[in-house]
Amino acid sequence: MHKNAPAAWAMALLVLCLWSVCAEAQGLEHGPVGSRKLDGILAYISSSWTALTRSTTTCEGIVDPKLVETAVLYVPADLPIPPAVGGLSRECNVRVEHLPLIIRGPGEVTRHQSAAPGLLFLENPYVVPGGRFNEMYGWDSYFIIRGLLRASKIDLARGMVENFFFEIEHYGGVLNANRTYYLTRSQPPFLSSMIMAVYEADKARGQASREWLAKAYHYADQDYKMWVREPHLAGTTGLSRYYDFGEGPVPEGLHDEVGYYHDVLAYFLKQNQPSPDLVESSTVDSLPHPEYSLQLCGDKSSPTTDSKCDLVKYVALSPEYYRGDRSMRESGFDITFRFGPYGATTHHYAPVCLNSLLYKTEMDMEKMSGWLGDKSASIQWHKRAQKRRKIIQTLLWNQQRGMFFDYDFQRNKLSSYEYASTFYPLWVGVATVAQARAVVKNLHLFEQEGGLAMGTKETGVQWDYPYGWAPIQLIAAEGLRRYGYDRDADRVSYKFLAMVLANFERDANIREKYNVVTDSSNIELAEGYRGNIIGFGWTNAVFLEFLNALPQKWVNRLAGPPTPDPRK
Repeated sequence: MHKNAPAAWAMALLVLCLWSVCAEAQGLEHGPVGSRKLDGILAYISSSWTALTRSTTTCEGIVDPKLVETAVLYVPADLPIPPAVGGLSRECNVRVEHLPLIIRGPGEVTRHQSAAPGLLFLENPYVVPGGRFNEMYGWDSYFIIRGLLRASKIDLARGMVENFFFEIEHYGGVLNANRTYYLTRSQPPFLSSMIMAVYEADKARGQASREWLAKAYHYADQDYKMWVREPHLAGTTGLSRYYDFGEGPVPEGLHDEVGYYHDVLAYFLKQNQPSPDLVESSTVDSLPHPEYSLQLCGDKSSPTTDSKCDLVKYVALSPEYYRGDRSMRESGFDITFRFGPYGATTHHYAPVCLNSLLYKTEMDMEKMSGWLGDKSASIQWHKRAQKRRKIIQTLLWNQQRGMFFDYDFQRNKLSSYEYASTFYPLWVGVATVAQARAVVKNLHLFEQEGGLAMGTKETGVQWDYPYGWAPIQLIAAEGLRRYGYDRDADRVSYKFLAMVLANFERDANIREKYNVVTDSSNIELAEGYRGNIIGFGWTNAVFLEFLNALPQKWVNRLAGPPTPDPRK
């Protein structure tokens, strides 16, 4: 944790206490009259927006807990050093430098690497997820913005959206996050969803700006174009894929995913069969990234240090594996076996989630262009959306299984990996009524005591069974409501809320992910970063959204029996 974190959390605690006092003074109660069960967690969430807010103009916002290098803040090559960051070198022991080149599109950084990893300057404050994540993330921010809007922090939410415009303008696209080592990839495309959410909030308070919408439309269009051209095209399917422009191991994982690439290498070796994810050589230095290689003896598939071995060979992960690994991280689902073991073939798939979000983008753009009076553009967006809708409904649908699956366009084969991404087509409205009904019949495959598990297969990694994540709970529940399955949505929402609340009452914090089978935030992961981060932006937001959408009887049940009023 960075050195200023204690101060930030002390301030958050003060805000929490003040909020509680004010709430009591004003009679602000949640749930049944006299109940205080929800007040603590709502105060925590309220104070978290302040505690998790960062800026590239402060010492606190620049430190990178994931790496041990000296903090560096980079400013776009074509902009002067902003006065607000000019004094950081002296105040925070931070280097402030220009990027070595003007970046005009995604992938350019693969040819021109900056000298050292660092934070990328953004104009506005932003909310970070929590813990080790001290920068603004791509898809996290959509859910965080939902929470900010629910908390009436519209200006902060809009500033975050405008930061993404700045990224597109100066860093080549919406980034995984604003660090130099994320310049090679994006994250799931929620930008149009963020724009729509903020614009609707402004409209509700009578402050909608046509000028702002036109600017937003321009940047959303630029973001969309990246996903519908090479190398993000999924072959000839008419759909898109995840793809990272970088090569080799990811820098951000080397510090706190200790031993990860060695463990992945050992896994593929144990399969004891030829694999495109492995390369062998008689000399270690000729291997790609030899620091993650293993020594084998003869035809044995297990590592050895036997000095008496007559025939020594060395094995490492292949460039093809690293391509898949990096692409999996662009998907946001890092790590899962959904795209093959350890996501090694992510770039071979047309994913349900990505293409559902692109359909939503097309529908959002149709609305925006209509509001802006561009009928021709609106018609074109509608055509694009309907074309993608037809492909999703056919190519990604398994009639026998009654679920949506990812499509391996390299092998022309639909995946059989049961995954919670099957709810995305419901959330965006791309599923037919019959398809939605079939998906709901399979809800039991994912539903657990604490909400929805990510999948049905236990692999030991964090984006698979038995773990559940707030954003997927929201997508699933809102998808169910969209097709009229309110009772199922209420039940799933309640289960997740009850689990988060129970763990908060025990630990006094909110976490990144939960074991929805055991109803616990205490988790044990086999691979990846093994912590369960405190914060946590998108969990806070989904808690608020679920609480707002639940019928009062479910809220009453969650709040528990009323606390006796000592004044009576």
